[in-house]
Amino acid sequence: MFSKPVVILPCQHNLCRKCASDVFQAANPYWSSRGSSTTLSGGRFRCPSCRHEVILDRHGVYGLQRNLLVENIIDIYKEECTKPLKKKGEQVMCKEHEDEKINIYCVTCEEPTCSMCKVFGAHKDCEVAPLKNIYQKQKSELSSSISMLVAGNDRVQAIISQLEDICKAIEDNSKHQKEGLCTNFDGLYALLEDKKSELLQKITIEESEKTTFVRSLVQQYKEQLDSNSKMVETGLQTMDEPAGAAFLMKAKQQIKNILDAAKVCQVQGTEPGFESMDHLMLNTEDVEIALRNIDFKREGDDEEEEEEEEEEEEETQENAFDSPDTDEDSQNEKRNGQQ
Repeated sequence: MFSKPVVILPCQHNLCRKCASDVFQAANPYWSSRGSSTTLSGGRFRCPSCRHEVILDRHGVYGLQRNLLVENIIDIYKEECTKPLKKKGEQVMCKEHEDEKINIYCVTCEEPTCSMCKVFGAHKDCEVAPLKNIYQKQKSELSSSISMLVAGNDRVQAIISQLEDICKAIEDNSKHQKEGLCTNFDGLYALLEDKKSELLQKITIEESEKTTFVRSLVQQYKEQLDSNSKMVETGLQTMDEPAGAAFLMKAKQQIKNILDAAKVCQVQGTEPGFESMDHLMLNTEDVEIALRNIDFKREGDDEEEEEEEEEEEEETQENAFDSPDTDEDSQNEKRNGQQ
């Protein structure tokens, strides 16, 4: 069980802040000589779960982001643990026969009922089963459903981390391309100022489109994750229900909701290379006259240049073959003049 405050590491694993401080001290036994151990600043340590290296800023472990979702779950769990349990003898009563306890389960109608409903009431022609058997079966189904949903949440969290990394890569690549673009324009600034603004705008638009799309996916999956976490909380509370009848009154719909949520946990990221901005690279080797129509490098430009180079080589070779004949004709003319 975590103790508040809970911090989330860059690798998306969670730790109590005190545990993070203890792990840091264990990895840096001589660091405490620089100051108080409760205000560690700077340094690094490895995540106990995945061994990913965590680099601390000047705030130390207090600079790590708190995971408020996990802290809220801890509060809810502790609150539920402090609630008094229902007495063993407490039973849910039948709505149709108020003096009768719900003690059997109608398999046909899929709902708990009482013996009077089976003998004289609406369920007299239905198939019934002992309440305990159905209770154990549906409790097992609910437990399995919760496990599926938790596994799905892990996949969603992994996709969120991947998408956030892609978003950061897009921003970094965009920054890199902008810097290269500005460098290329420095030598030709007077002539190309207007063009530079136009091309920078193209990069910014594409960056905005891509990051907006990726962030929309992140937001979508975060909302899905929050919804699933709430279902898990509700499921866990139902699992703690000691009364079989009360449990069964809730379990069926919860199982359906959780299974439906687990089915839509199949998430997808962006296409490979979506974060790349290489198609926005600029070629500034053209002559000054051609710079007036300059644009980002397009597909097929290299092929056209290769074709032009091949044509020039062919022309050079043809001229080389023609030149010996010309020299021989000149020599013959000289000989005739001497005769």
